Amino acid sequence: MAVRAGFHDEGERLDHDELAALQLRRLRETLHRAYERVPFYRQAFDKAGVHPDDCRSLADLALFPLTTKADLRDQYPFGMFAVPRSEVRRIHASSGTTGRPTVVGYTERDLSTWADVVARSIRAAGGRPGQIVHIAYGYGLFTGGLGAHYGAERLGCTVVPASGGMTDRQVRLIEDFRPEVIMVTPSYMLTLLDEMERQGIDPRATSLRTGIFGAEPWTEEMRREIEERLDMNAVDIYGLSEVIGPGVAQECVETKDGLHIWEDHFYPEVVDPLTGAVLPEGELGELVFTSLTKEAMPVIRYRTRDLTRLLPGTARPAFRRMEKVTGRSDDMIILRGVNLYPTQIEEILLRTPGLAPHFQLRLAREGRMDTLTVRVEARRESDTALRESAATAVVQAVKAGIGVSVRVEVVDPETLERSVGKIKRLVDLRTAGRPPAS
Repeated sequence: MAVRAGFHDEGERLDHDELAALQLRRLRETLHRAYERVPFYRQAFDKAGVHPDDCRSLADLALFPLTTKADLRDQYPFGMFAVPRSEVRRIHASSGTTGRPTVVGYTERDLSTWADVVARSIRAAGGRPGQIVHIAYGYGLFTGGLGAHYGAERLGCTVVPASGGMTDRQVRLIEDFRPEVIMVTPSYMLTLLDEMERQGIDPRATSLRTGIFGAEPWTEEMRREIEERLDMNAVDIYGLSEVIGPGVAQECVETKDGLHIWEDHFYPEVVDPLTGAVLPEGELGELVFTSLTKEAMPVIRYRTRDLTRLLPGTARPAFRRMEKVTGRSDDMIILRGVNLYPTQIEEILLRTPGLAPHFQLRLAREGRMDTLTVRVEARRESDTALRESAATAVVQAVKAGIGVSVRVEVVDPETLERSVGKIKRLVDLRTAGRPPAS
């Protein structure tokens, strides 16, 4: 589908030298803000023997300590704020399913900046003012729904705040309101596609032409399936609440070759997950972000745990790209000495006839041996014979491609729990007494 390029804002038109100068000025301001107003950062900088004045070049950022999710949780609820609580206009938080939630605050200016970067992202994805945007990200403390909402309005779009759930009703709204753009997790988009087909609707005949998908890793195989079933451009958006929310980076529809990071607001590094050392451009490692324009809660060298690599810009030449996230450093499974990620399993499932992309990996221990069971939903048209052959094909493909033996259980459609925010791909049952997830 041809898309006309252009429509770049002032930030997108910066050249490399202009961007670097802007980044250094904003970085030094952010370091001083964090040191002077956030006791955690003052203590961390002092312990590391660095001061904001030591940052004389962008490369000097590597002198400063990394920040982790655990650090943010330890400062719960408002210990990371750099402004009085009375100046905070909105609070978001992570789900807190693995401990205390991480809390994020926004000043009025922060909310405006957030709307700007999401509007830029929607435009880079192919959205245009005046179009209808159907938002099926969850609203509430999760940043996805409201982040997308205000960005779409800032661009000049008409917003349908559908949120998550009520899948049959969402399909009806898409049929009746005829949105051109949808913003949703890729796994829930596939659920909507299944519901369209269940209702006898041809997905390719709908009005949807741009899909902006984020909040979870997804593969090129999933992109191809969505684009073929819907006749649309499917592009990736990246963000995380600790940095700002969605809108940190966006895949451009002209190229679909990774996500351009909006580096006038967020400075990226890739580090070795084990040592924390900064890696050269092009090497795979853990993504780290420093905010450059946030007032309420600046973050310095925040470890995202997402694995990717930095690449030169293409559609937006001044901004570096990040490869689609291949997994998380804390999601890596070491099974009998072999490292694997859920996205590797997903790629195999998506190319196996009869299987849907909805799956869950279950780690268990039998005696001294760890085992991995892949629970995956069948497509509606799959009969018993097709399910059995698909299970066998997955076992063989995982053994041949990854080098480990797994079990495969093919379950009925809509058996596994969906999430309107982030899907839980991995369940570790190796701790005695831990109840299995559904």
